[in-house]
Amino acid sequence: MADDYRRQGLDLERRILEFDAKCSALKAEKQDDDYLQNASLILDKLKSYYRQGGESSSLSKLLQDYTQVILDITFYEENKLVDQEFPEECSPYKIQQLLQDLTEPEVLVGRLAPSQEVQAVLGLELLECLYWRRGALLYMYCHTLHQRKQWIKENKETFLKCIQEGVRYLMRMLQVRNSVKLNDGVVLHDTATAGFLSEGIFSDTHLLTMMYIGEMCFWAVKYEDYSGDSMDCKEDRLQFRDIGTQILNKYVLACEGPLQAQGWNTENAKEILSVLQ
Repeated sequence: MADDYRRQGLDLERRILEFDAKCSALKAEKQDDDYLQNASLILDKLKSYYRQGGESSSLSKLLQDYTQVILDITFYEENKLVDQEFPEECSPYKIQQLLQDLTEPEVLVGRLAPSQEVQAVLGLELLECLYWRRGALLYMYCHTLHQRKQWIKENKETFLKCIQEGVRYLMRMLQVRNSVKLNDGVVLHDTATAGFLSEGIFSDTHLLTMMYIGEMCFWAVKYEDYSGDSMDCKEDRLQFRDIGTQILNKYVLACEGPLQAQGWNTENAKEILSVLQ
């Protein structure tokens, strides 16, 4: 067991050095990028940790810092793909690499701290961000593909699989924080806040996640309905119509209720609901 742990630690040190090299190469493209600069500072701290024999920091803090490095570097890489409008020739590979990088912190927790929950090691915000970033990346990719009608015609099942994977990540993001149970000794004098928390809405990002899920479910229903193809794992597909309807109804209720003065638009959500329902 000790040898396995030591080997995993060496693998993590190797990955830190790999990300350090990648960060340096990316900074050569854009030296003033805030995310790359932040990643570089954290990487210097992580390298110093290993030079000192790995005794000055807890495993949780080490993995949290490493996760932040991944979030910062992949954010820069994602933005490049978005700015380039997801080139057809390289995007599938790059997206899979980004998804793999953003999944790595959870895998490392499972290997290095198998007796602990991932959220206890990384913290709720980082875990939410990992799911959000994977789901949002696939949303942006699918949003671009949605405009390439000929591509979808030739790659419909690939498109639907991307949607399904993206919706799963975004749903996991919404589930990271358990909805507050208002009868568990929680006293909330603001009924609007109580309503948000009971529905699992903790931030603007959670609302945006709901809208992303609704749109992706709409695209899936649209192309499923027009598809006469059979898919071997069709029974494993999400119930896009039901999921989209449920999520967007919550979104509309929140935006037209307590958040009415905050500027959230519900027109698109209502149009999608009219199709889904």
